[in-house]
Amino acid sequence: MRQSWSVNNLTDFVVDSVQNAHADDAPFRHLRFDRVFPDDFYVEMLEAMPVTEDYRAMSGKSKMGSTRPDGKPTRTKIDLFPEYIRHLPLKNRAVWDVAGRVLRSKELEAVFMQRLAPGLERRFGANFAKVRMYPVPILTRDIPGYRVFKHTDSLWKGITVQLYLPPDNSTPHIGTIFHEVLPNGRKPKKAQMPFSPNTGYAFAVADNTWHSADPVGPEVKTRDSILLTYFVDAGPWRFVRNRGRRIQNLMLNEMRNLKRK
Repeated sequence: MRQSWSVNNLTDFVVDSVQNAHADDAPFRHLRFDRVFPDDFYVEMLEAMPVTEDYRAMSGKSKMGSTRPDGKPTRTKIDLFPEYIRHLPLKNRAVWDVAGRVLRSKELEAVFMQRLAPGLERRFGANFAKVRMYPVPILTRDIPGYRVFKHTDSLWKGITVQLYLPPDNSTPHIGTIFHEVLPNGRKPKKAQMPFSPNTGYAFAVADNTWHSADPVGPEVKTRDSILLTYFVDAGPWRFVRNRGRRIQNLMLNEMRNLKRK
């Protein structure tokens, strides 16, 4: 990895990208990113993509609707924490370690809180800036058959971010769909995020943030992205739960790697 992209100056670049992201209120407050990472670092991320065997299936509610009839999971992940990526080859590990540290940085959290203030204030009130968040970045891989039904994210979450990682612009149609809520309860498609290189979106999780994704078709090899979730970290129960899930995921990851040997 190029030495010029240290954690600090890469953080500055990504923070600036979020600061300058386009904001839209339809159908709910969200940000749209363009050129999230520097071009050369984005290329390094693509070159450092883990092989299929490095990923593990999503668990819990996250796997709902993401298993094919043959039982093969259609969404897998790698948590971008040091203890999870340590099994990757050294060159790949260096890239994802820096990316993970940037995504977990306080500077990035602060700019998300600032840019998503209207949505956060709607949910948490005027003192939303005092609500603690716990960032969890994961590298995800979806394969044909994956889909996401209309839903709002769990209120355990405060902010949802997805950063798209395709090698080219050949599959923009598989990006996330946002839905508006009509008075009669219907939830038609209002907007769609294009699945384009080095782009993405973010929104403050609330009861009106309905979104989905159409089934990934056979024309797609993999749908790679980073999901950065800011879990609400207020109060002792949430504090323990967030860190307990990290430990639980570590144990599952280590067990899977032992079986591979």
